[in-house]
Amino acid sequence: MQEREAAGVLRDTEAIRTPFYVVDETLLKKNLEILKDTAERAGCRILLAQKAFSMYSVYPLIRQYLSGTAASGLYEARLGKTEFGGETHVFSAAYRPDEFDEILNYADHIVFNTPGQVLKYGEKVKKAGKQAGLRLNPECSTQKGHAIYDPCAPGSRMGTTLSMLSEAGNFEETILPYLNGFHMHTLCEQDSDDLEATFNAFEKSFEPYLKKIKWLNLGGGHHITRPGYDIERLIRLIKRIKDTYHLEVYLEPGEAIALNAGYLITEVQDIVDNDLSILILD
Repeated sequence: MQEREAAGVLRDTEAIRTPFYVVDETLLKKNLEILKDTAERAGCRILLAQKAFSMYSVYPLIRQYLSGTAASGLYEARLGKTEFGGETHVFSAAYRPDEFDEILNYADHIVFNTPGQVLKYGEKVKKAGKQAGLRLNPECSTQKGHAIYDPCAPGSRMGTTLSMLSEAGNFEETILPYLNGFHMHTLCEQDSDDLEATFNAFEKSFEPYLKKIKWLNLGGGHHITRPGYDIERLIRLIKRIKDTYHLEVYLEPGEAIALNAGYLITEVQDIVDNDLSILILD
């Protein structure tokens, strides 16, 4: 069926020079409807992670279904705020002093990677009336074949571990007063069983602090719109978090928004036969 649809797309776009991408609005809406239904039934908020999909020409459509955007720096934050609206969340491993004030203009939530970054910028966030979060590392790896993307791998620069919190001094007196929430991102194209396993480890390490914040961002990597993804398990987990800790819960998938929602249109320039036929594209 998808091959026939792609053939139809190609006939409609024969005058356009290849290569190019075509996003199918019907397929995009199908994904968005799944995400909106999940958010409504779980009682959570879902954001578009722009690092995975930033085609802002379809932002007016996406914002009918999602709560806002997640950004990894100044330019994504500006794009999300000006073209999408809703909530704008920003996480960066470290913020540049010469960009931070401008980021603060666009962001509603600013997530820091370490206690040192909280101490450096937390007062500014508080005075601006924005919300601050700290990314935590549960040290629970569930990645299979994506070690390069694993934030829980040994030596990872992403997130604050439990031992790092202890080394930061009196966390509850010096860091926690600046924080409104926590952020946890450990997945890559994974199902809700891996999220549940990761949250259980997260809860074991950081449970004493979960009742002292307002929100928890479970990051991205959730393949919610993939056929076979266990949505019901995701909903049960989110409801458990909300019932136990009374938190607002965020998800920020990227690929799931546009997964299987379009085509790459290209042309074959040559064929190399070397044990198999290899297509050389344009």
